[in-house]
Amino acid sequence: MIEIKDLSVNVGDFSLIDIDLQIDDQEYFVILGPTGAGKTVLLESLAGLHRCRAGTIWMDGTDMTSVPPEQRQIGYVPQDYALFPFLTVAGNITFGLRGRLNTKDVIKKKVDTLAHLLHLSNLLDRDVRTLSGGEKQRVALARALATSPRILLLDEPLGSLDVKTAKYLRLELRRLHEELGVSTIHVTHNLIEAEEMADRMAIINMGTVEQVGVPEEVFFDPRSETVADLIGTPNILDCDRVKSIGHGLVEAECGGISIILPLHDGGIKKIALFPRDIYISASKPPGPELNRFQGVVQDIQPFSSLTRLTVKVGNNQLLAELPKDIFEEMGITIGQEVFLILKLRRLRIH
Repeated sequence: MIEIKDLSVNVGDFSLIDIDLQIDDQEYFVILGPTGAGKTVLLESLAGLHRCRAGTIWMDGTDMTSVPPEQRQIGYVPQDYALFPFLTVAGNITFGLRGRLNTKDVIKKKVDTLAHLLHLSNLLDRDVRTLSGGEKQRVALARALATSPRILLLDEPLGSLDVKTAKYLRLELRRLHEELGVSTIHVTHNLIEAEEMADRMAIINMGTVEQVGVPEEVFFDPRSETVADLIGTPNILDCDRVKSIGHGLVEAECGGISIILPLHDGGIKKIALFPRDIYISASKPPGPELNRFQGVVQDIQPFSSLTRLTVKVGNNQLLAELPKDIFEEMGITIGQEVFLILKLRRLRIH
């Protein structure tokens, strides 16, 4: 268990202010926030790389606030992976094991185990400079795990990867976490990444914690405008009636429209859908009618590189987003009838 109490840290002109967090044993905890929010400074403070101006950091009931980094039993993967270019993959993995009274047999067994776990067995003799982004990330993970840390810190571990590789490695990180049971703190600015990976998450902005909770709590009950803006101001629909239609699906009546959803064990009271997950078309799109509706545009607001549309569908006012260039090409105006598709995989159930 990690307890951060009233933590304040100054790094240059930036400050963390009165941070209070508790991360449970073996929890996968995600810290979400925009660039410059203080995520990396918080992670580096946990690793012992910054002196705390005030507050304490406790790990398993022991005050670690002033303990040197090398004595904290923490594995840390920085944003750029920081691999040693003069060492092979195997050399990078074993780097932290040197000088720890490990025998050659112990080191070899450790490397073989991690290489198998992270699918690196055929890369051990490779120069790390020749690896892909995903391979470098796995080597950095293996190096961080080689010393059997109690806590794993991941700073934007998927930020530099292409979409396909990042999606694959999200699954790999969760698998690894389940197998090893290491308490993990994962920093990201990517909402989808946070949603898919977090047992719980904290929203941080301008050096302060805005909200902590399981992803569903944050999505369905953002506690501040800052949190709502960061996650994208989701549309929240109240469900009036839900009935089973077979094949593992239910039909939910929400404000005069019927939405088809996967069967949910806990029942369905509310549905959340982010504006970016609503497809808008000026003409009727081809394909099945599943979760497709007609509505009337009530309002249009330009927003940076996006345009936000408020569309009346049944008794609901749905907020949708379009890239500015696509909106201009479609020529949508207030009062116009449009077609909407609610993306089934992006619907969130509460």
